[in-house]
Amino acid sequence: MERRYDIDWLRILAFALLIFYHTGMFFVPWGWHIKNPEIYDWLQTPMMFLNRWRMPLLFIISGMGVAFSLKKRKTGNFIWERIKMLLTPLIFGMLVVIPPQIYAERVVDGVFAGSYFQFWPSQLFVNGAYPEGNFSWHHLWFLPYILVFSLVLLPLFLLLKKYPEGRFMRLIHRLVSSPLKIYALTIPLILLEVFVDPFFPVTHDLIHDWFYLLYNAVLFFYGFLFISAYPSFLKALQKGLRGFLLTGFIAYATFLFLRTFEDGWPRHIAEAVVNQISVLSWLLLFFALSARYLNIKSKAVAYWNRAVYPFYILHQTVIILLAWWVMDADWNLFFKFSFISLACFLICWALYEFIIKRFKLTRLFFGVRPSAPRVLWTRSGPGEKF
Repeated sequence: MERRYDIDWLRILAFALLIFYHTGMFFVPWGWHIKNPEIYDWLQTPMMFLNRWRMPLLFIISGMGVAFSLKKRKTGNFIWERIKMLLTPLIFGMLVVIPPQIYAERVVDGVFAGSYFQFWPSQLFVNGAYPEGNFSWHHLWFLPYILVFSLVLLPLFLLLKKYPEGRFMRLIHRLVSSPLKIYALTIPLILLEVFVDPFFPVTHDLIHDWFYLLYNAVLFFYGFLFISAYPSFLKALQKGLRGFLLTGFIAYATFLFLRTFEDGWPRHIAEAVVNQISVLSWLLLFFALSARYLNIKSKAVAYWNRAVYPFYILHQTVIILLAWWVMDADWNLFFKFSFISLACFLICWALYEFIIKRFKLTRLFFGVRPSAPRVLWTRSGPGEKF
């Protein structure tokens, strides 16, 4: 069993990217909780590129984590671990971490004028869920989705674990070992974007979010398959790095070109095809690059692998409070963006280093394991390294 530090690093970097993405949301014209007085339209271009693959990457990596966890744990222990590590931080976050975001938004919009300590007891549970009310999971929507996927797909995962040499897994090995055949995995994603996306816009509320729920469930399942067939998957990563890069550029450029045409079903179908090819290409490229350059043992990967989950839980609240503080400052984009993102990192690190990881209760609330961090392992031989 070989430890895959590259996937650990990719997980860390994927979550770290959220700091920059959510800082950027303060400056673009897209709907968000609070907005900078000056909006920068050109910033939409890099933000839209990130938005294509940032969450798919996290869902695939989360599915990989399930594959590892089921190799190390019995079914009952796996279910308990999922509930404890996902549901407990979600409940804590909805009661403690998220309310300051809503308070800042209500004050900025002129809906509430009192202090936070007046807001929490009197307004948090009034008028139901956000946006009509003030109770929400905001950016923590990722946690209930992962919990649902883990439990609903568990029977399928156990069946595949029981028959690793079955017909289905032999097919998966053949698909994921080829840089060309692996693109067959885009077919379910394309069909979902074509036939489900137009009727179910993304809501992040789990209940009515049918397109996003099914789409991310497929990606989560792919993550499990990639780890279950990792020696074969690694072959595709070794052979296809340049092809993934070229395909990603061409497909994304085509996607942008199609957006210049009048909207309608022909454009929608063409967009779905090139969009999903683009998304998978960039994801495969990132896995290939990390396998080539990041499979390195270090104390840093062990430290940040534990810290990244609390960072994820905290980061958007810290960003919104910092953005609220500098909203009216006479700073340009560079200084505001740099200050918010850097200060967010330092505040999250200080909270993790000096409070969260040092007490049993705070570790429970933020999903921090007291022992060694989780790592992803795969069977591989000496010839399967880059």
